[in-house]
Amino acid sequence: MPAPRLRSAGVAVCLAFVAAPLGACGQTPTAAPRAPAVATSAADAGGTAALTAAAKKEGALNAIALPSDWANYGALIDGFERKYGIKVKVENPEGTSQDEINALKEHRGNGRAPDVVDVGGSFAQSAAQQGLLAPYKVAEWDKIPEQQKDPEARWYNNYGGYVSIGCDANRVKTCPATFADLRKPEYKGQVALNGDPTKSGSAFAGVYAAALANGGSFDDIQPGIDFFAELSKNGNFVPVASSSATIAKGQTPISIDWDFLNLGYADEFRKKGANVDWQTTIPFDGSFAQYYANGVNKNAPHPAAARLWQEYVFSPEGQNIRLGAYARPVLMDAMAKDGTLDKAAAEKLPTVEGTPTFPTEAQREKARTAVNSGWAAAVSG
Repeated sequence: MPAPRLRSAGVAVCLAFVAAPLGACGQTPTAAPRAPAVATSAADAGGTAALTAAAKKEGALNAIALPSDWANYGALIDGFERKYGIKVKVENPEGTSQDEINALKEHRGNGRAPDVVDVGGSFAQSAAQQGLLAPYKVAEWDKIPEQQKDPEARWYNNYGGYVSIGCDANRVKTCPATFADLRKPEYKGQVALNGDPTKSGSAFAGVYAAALANGGSFDDIQPGIDFFAELSKNGNFVPVASSSATIAKGQTPISIDWDFLNLGYADEFRKKGANVDWQTTIPFDGSFAQYYANGVNKNAPHPAAARLWQEYVFSPEGQNIRLGAYARPVLMDAMAKDGTLDKAAAEKLPTVEGTPTFPTEAQREKARTAVNSGWAAAVSG
């Protein structure tokens, strides 16, 4: 992952004490405290202790589209509830990034709106442009690489992975290893994405990766759309959103998805003793890495809990919980340097070659516009 800024020795020492309360160092108030709803940092809210007290008083956190098996959200929610005694309510667990953005607008002011969101990069940028997210800098703000955060702190990446090809070796004679392989007639009726790329960040990434594998670039996602149009025309593409349930039923024996999800599915099937031999490959012809961004609702019903949640998921504890489910923490390099990284979990990640690069905000917005306008006709026509 791109190298983050170097942290100061004082911060490194502070982070070594993972068990200490969040903000034990550097999060004391620096001026007259502001209300959590407008605070731009824990210090701005009167310090971490004051923010925590306010969050506990609120007693709840509204979340949306957080499946328990996605990037270890089940463990993160359990850890947050246990640490602070704040109940996390998850609406529409299987929702998409677009569902999250819609909820910010549709439930504004009625108490049901999500306090925080976890969305694909292009969706985070869209939400910020629409004025839906509040600026807030977590304690680890300076350690998040510049290209992984909004300069105004309305969103910043938390975890990510590589687009991969998952395959049930019990149902597929020879599992594909590249995007080029997916054109083969033997995969008729077997290839799926994790949702609709106009709504799902993971599916959007799958189309971007396919573009890179077929002569496209960060500036040109059209070859990816054309690739899936071809798979749809020859019958290889299945218009079913893949999940562990559809995989177990044999509906989506080949799934283009994040490596952390495909690897997690393999663990899940082994634990359940399911008749699924789920194999995961990162295709070398379409290597694409991306992160998911977190943000605070500008009109959060529980503004203190929203900000405390951000502190938790960006703390060493929260980042290592991500790593336990194969998701690459945005602070992984910094944590490796200061000794707070779970090395055993890090060693289980698949090996990748080279240093990942990422599309700019303008490139992602251009790609999203192309997918939104061309996807439906491509896969149905």
